[in-house]
Amino acid sequence: MAKEFSVPPVVFTPSTPTHRRNPPPGTGASPPPAFAPPRPSTSSTANPLPFMSFDVGAGASSSSPPLFAGPIGVGSGASFEDEPPLLEELGINTRQIWRKTLSIIHPFRSADPSLHADADLSGPFLFLLSFGLFQLLAGKFHFGIVLGWVTVASLFLYFVFSMLSGGRCGDLDLYRCVSLVGYCMLPMVIFSAVSLFLPRGGGLIFGVGMGFVLWSTRVCTRLLSELASSGEEHRGLIAYACWLVYMLFSLLVVF
Repeated sequence: MAKEFSVPPVVFTPSTPTHRRNPPPGTGASPPPAFAPPRPSTSSTANPLPFMSFDVGAGASSSSPPLFAGPIGVGSGASFEDEPPLLEELGINTRQIWRKTLSIIHPFRSADPSLHADADLSGPFLFLLSFGLFQLLAGKFHFGIVLGWVTVASLFLYFVFSMLSGGRCGDLDLYRCVSLVGYCMLPMVIFSAVSLFLPRGGGLIFGVGMGFVLWSTRVCTRLLSELASSGEEHRGLIAYACWLVYMLFSLLVVF
């Protein structure tokens, strides 16, 4: 047997809350409902998002001009035509290298010491690279050996000058000594190229090699004696040291 329950009638009230329809006297405007989000303040000093600025006028007036307002060189008056060549920016003077080469390449003309007073390593590096390439054509890979021997030879000659002059080398420093030894390698480079057409193991290649060794020794001795203090007094010792250095390079070519 089913039991009956008495259900009270349901009365739907209007959607407007009672406190809005009938606000208490003397309280003014009613407070917002609990579910309504708080409204941001309309004051100019309060900013709901402090990390963003919506004042477009103030931003436009305070913004600085762009760093690059136009093409490169337009504002400063410079152009690519006024830029120096790349070799000049790198400190490579091709005309000076050519003049130094011409002063050494003549076997019977004395090299100008004043021309070699301005030392550089671009010309010596070119000669050493050429020497290694000719040796590579002969089936010998000697790039590292050549660079190492030139470095050791320059240190050896600089030490010899320091011992002979009592620590006073005049205008000859280590950088200039490396430059002179490298430039005087030009006869050895020519010998390395000529040796490709000479028979191996004969007396001809030894005789030709001795001639190129004397050529390099004569030029290097003159330049070192002129640039170093008290070089003329020990010219024989300087020539012997240079002869030993370039004899090693000639043996590298022959064997």
